[in-house]
Amino acid sequence: MQVKQGATTFLKGIILLFGMVMLALCFYWLPVIAIREPKAHPGDYSLYPLLIFVYGCCIAFSVALYQSFTLLNYIETDKAFSEFSLQSLQVIKKCGFTIIFCIVLAIATLRIIAEVSGDDAAGPISLSLMGILATSSLTAVVDVLQKLLKNIMDTKQK
Repeated sequence: MQVKQGATTFLKGIILLFGMVMLALCFYWLPVIAIREPKAHPGDYSLYPLLIFVYGCCIAFSVALYQSFTLLNYIETDKAFSEFSLQSLQVIKKCGFTIIFCIVLAIATLRIIAEVSGDDAAGPISLSLMGILATSSLTAVVDVLQKLLKNIMDTKQK
C-alpha cells in the first residue's frame, strides 16, 4: 500500500501543533492559574483536585499524540499492518479511557464544590460531558480500527 507522503506529513504537522498547544497549556497557562487562584481566594483548596485531573488529561492526551505520530511513521514505512500498529492503537484507546475517567472525576469534584459553595456548575459540567462524548467517539473509532487491523493481520497469517 503506497501512501502519499504529503498526507502523512500534513497529519504529523497537525499532531505537532496539538503538542505545542499542550505544552503551552501544561507549562504556562495551568501554572499561572495554580499561582493566581490561591492568592485571590486564600484557604480555598478546591482548585487543586481539578488541576490534578486536568494534568492527568493532558498527560494522557500527550501520550496519545505521541502514539499517533508513531502510527503515522509506521504507515509511512509500510508497516501499517504490524503488531506495532496494534500496540499503538491499544495505547491510544487506553489514553482515551484515562481521559474519560479524569473528566468523570472532575465532574464529581465540580458537583461537590457546587453543593458546598452554592454555585451552579451546569456550564462546566455540560462542557465536560461534551468532552466525554468527543473522547468516547474517538475511542470507539480507534477500537474499530484496532479490531479491523487485527482481523486483517489474522487473515494474512492464515
